[in-house]
Amino acid sequence: MGTFMIIFTLLGGVALSAQSSINGALSKRAGTFETAFLTFMTGAMFLTLIVLFFGEGNVLLVFEAPKWQLTSAILGVSFMFLTVLSVPKIGVAATNLTAISGQLLASMVIDHMGWFGNKVVLFDAERIIGIVLMFIALYLLFKGDKKTIQH
Repeated sequence: MGTFMIIFTLLGGVALSAQSSINGALSKRAGTFETAFLTFMTGAMFLTLIVLFFGEGNVLLVFEAPKWQLTSAILGVSFMFLTVLSVPKIGVAATNLTAISGQLLASMVIDHMGWFGNKVVLFDAERIIGIVLMFIALYLLFKGDKKTIQH
């Protein structure tokens, strides 16, 4: 199962990069807010069908969830909107690596603190080296972006 999850996650990353690039191009034509709206509207339609035919939970239990858990929807929309906004300006690779760097940094803090009911995973030398290398990669990517050709 672990290998399949790694492959599925890798494919999700490929899909996310393609989506970022396509959304960035669409936002130049249709607008940033409009592109974000279209993405979420289309996603909502597909997920409605998936929930109706394959759902195993109870969507009405959302109303019983602690209110802070509902912020995840706003955070997801914010992430996608900021991605649509960033891709046309800094490119897909820079946008995704910047987002991943932010995700890694935040996830390390969340793990270390055990926030949101997660297992506590303390900082160690390997994790710190990993985040430092990620930010070095981000620096090198942005430095290399100065050499890009505009079409």
